[in-house]
Amino acid sequence: MMTDAPLMTPADVTAHFTRSNGNFTFARWGRPIVPVVFGVEEQTLEVVKGAVEAVVVLADHKMAETDPELGANLMVFFFRDWDELLEVPKLDELIPDLIATVARLKGAGASQYRAFRFDDQNAIQACFTFVCMTDAMAAQPAEAIALTQAVQAMLLWSDEIFATQSPLALLPDGQTILRPEIAALVKAAYDPMLPVAADDASHALRMFARLPNS
Repeated sequence: MMTDAPLMTPADVTAHFTRSNGNFTFARWGRPIVPVVFGVEEQTLEVVKGAVEAVVVLADHKMAETDPELGANLMVFFFRDWDELLEVPKLDELIPDLIATVARLKGAGASQYRAFRFDDQNAIQACFTFVCMTDAMAAQPAEAIALTQAVQAMLLWSDEIFATQSPLALLPDGQTILRPEIAALVKAAYDPMLPVAADDASHALRMFARLPNS
């Protein structure tokens, strides 16, 4: 439950949106989310879309059947090798410098990557999520992969915050959930009284004030 969320300090909240270059950068979706998933079977497709819907409901945000500009604005790609992306038609029109990006991700041994687009208010307009199903990634339950990708697409998080700790927690019965403090932070971030984007760390204090037990 939200009231059981561990207490975050203002510094903790700030860290979740401070990038590796030291800049505080916050953004949330400013429009309904329209997901589409590539590279999975129907059963897994429903798992991924279910995870997105669960996080959207948590945030009290909205989903839609179509986006007026892009058709779908949350595109999730699953594949076995990064080079497969170079064969996706017109993907290079969505991802600038696709060849260089793929080379960099391969060199880093990356298993996932997200590229965001923003509107004129700096709110998230689109998110392109890429998941390379390496042996380690493939060993994870589909529900865990789906929920991890859903929450990471929901906000412009720090590029470092989930590098060492998953946003998920495992209950004694084996159920995978968002860590309570992450769930609380998503909910606070989507408070309609807050702006859709911010580049001043004082925004973290406004989110902190909306956390349970703060």
